[in-house]
Amino acid sequence: MKKELRPVHDAVTCDVCGRTILKGERTEAYLAPGGHRHQVCDLCATRAQHQGWIRESAAGDMPQRPARTEQRRGLFARLLGRPQEAGSPEAAGMEAGSDSAEGSETLEHEETQATPPPARPRSRPKDPRHVRAVPTTAEAKVDRALNLFNGSQHQRTIAGLARTLGTPLVTAQPDAGQGSQVSVVVAWELSWYRYRVDLGDEGEPVEMLEKGEDINQIDESLREWNATLDADGRVLAGDGAAGEGSAG
Repeated sequence: MKKELRPVHDAVTCDVCGRTILKGERTEAYLAPGGHRHQVCDLCATRAQHQGWIRESAAGDMPQRPARTEQRRGLFARLLGRPQEAGSPEAAGMEAGSDSAEGSETLEHEETQATPPPARPRSRPKDPRHVRAVPTTAEAKVDRALNLFNGSQHQRTIAGLARTLGTPLVTAQPDAGQGSQVSVVVAWELSWYRYRVDLGDEGEPVEMLEKGEDINQIDESLREWNATLDADGRVLAGDGAAGEGSAG
């Protein structure tokens, strides 16, 4: 059938892309499932067909579904190849039994899909941290903390900075509020870093808490400078007076 297009004079929009049709541009009527009628521009014809829409002009050429005039034959009639008379008791009984069986199968299938599988019992997550024994004296705590610090990646960072900025000021002292923690402060004139070493944490005991650019920002209690760096950039407990002269 010849494609029928009509000119658009009024303000019409394409039902696919939503674009207002320009004057002189043409649209074509499409029928969606359910018989809904839509206007489609030439650019969106392919998209409309992908959505299952058919051109209204071609709807008359499509074969219509034949009407179902006779009832479904019963099981015995289908097996024997003999049609049963519509309305007979046997046909009505077989039809009702078939519909009931199909309905039961459909309901059972829907219930199977709707019922979620039983939830698996949740197991308690394992704690990745392993607790280790904490020394009791302040000196022992500092020694243990510096050993942990020197074995971390933070020590390599400090060693690299020391090669550029010189020997820093270093403080290492137990935290008064947390018996298992030691504070380590490494400071230069224009840069400083504060670390926390948790002696009870066997996983990742060293953590950087804060850093700054002005040494006066450091709490006065953490400016005792009781440790220093050796030639390899390792933090050692001891008098930090030599470091103070280099940082100042």
